[in-house]
Amino acid sequence: MKAVAAIARCTVLEAWRGRLPWVMAATLAAALGFAGFARQLALAEGDATHTGLLGSLLRLACAGGIASFAVLSVMREAQGRGMQLMMAMALPRGAYVAGKFAGLALLAAPLAFACGALLYVCASPGQTVLWTLSLLCELWLAAGFGLLCALALAHPVPALAATLAFYLLARVAGALQLAARHGLHPDDALRRWMALGFDAIAALLPRLDLYTRASWLIYSDGSWTALVAIAGQTAVYLALLGAAAMFDLQRKEL
Repeated sequence: MKAVAAIARCTVLEAWRGRLPWVMAATLAAALGFAGFARQLALAEGDATHTGLLGSLLRLACAGGIASFAVLSVMREAQGRGMQLMMAMALPRGAYVAGKFAGLALLAAPLAFACGALLYVCASPGQTVLWTLSLLCELWLAAGFGLLCALALAHPVPALAATLAFYLLARVAGALQLAARHGLHPDDALRRWMALGFDAIAALLPRLDLYTRASWLIYSDGSWTALVAIAGQTAVYLALLGAAAMFDLQRKEL
């Protein structure tokens, strides 16, 4: 546990010294300004437009920020021989994965709560709490997959591209299913195969389209039941991502 805590602390310190909090603060401020500008341009439902757009921008900015930091942090340690030094100290490889993710999870918490604070003034307090907790689960998944890609791939560009592809596919998996099945004719073999392929994608990836929904903020249709389902799905996928990351690190020659 001491090794895990030490690695987590080093991850948080790396983010602080790398000015990640200031970068994310500037990004969130830009999202707030853009949403305010869109509110002034809206001909109707200006408050709903502002709230929904702000929530979507904050969600995207935080997921991209935490996933990118996860990839670049691991790559920096691998290229700087920091990872090899830790393994030379008889540190269990599983402890490295657990400590790295613990540090990323700690970084995700203030990001999610900062977004919740920004939305608290323009949305229902109860729905804002649900949205914030759901965002935290989403950021943990983004960080976990970024960590897996950084360990599995040798270069930052493929790792970032794979993380982005995972996130976008998980966000649109439900929409792809509906689009493939809409107007499907029994004799349309190509559409049927496409529908099966999208069903497979949706079954393998977390349903991020059900996470952190803007409708919760606008129409107050979120529920604790939905949040419990999101938390359960998050726990399952984090366990799978952690196991895959540990397996990949165990087979590597450092």
